Amino acid sequence: KSQLLSFVHKTASRGIYTSGKGSSAVGLTASVVRDPDTKDLVLESGALVLSDKGVCCIDEFDKMNDTTRAVLHEAMEQQTVSIAK
Repeated sequence: KSQLLSFVHKTASRGIYTSGKGSSAVGLTASVVRDPDTKDLVLESGALVLSDKGVCCIDEFDKMNDTTRAVLHEAMEQQTVSIAK
């Protein structure tokens, strides 16, 4: 499975490859951070946002913790990513 995901990631025009074991909900979706230059709050894109209109390959999905997996339900079902600060 890992080799198949790696191949899809490399051949897709817009593909992101990540491991579910080391991924967090914030790393997969997006986070709000303060820009060091302007001191404004900005969004930092995660793997799902970066792979928009492409393929996001998540390896070791079964090793992902339950809270991280729950965040992915919205993205997979509704095709949206909500940000709360």
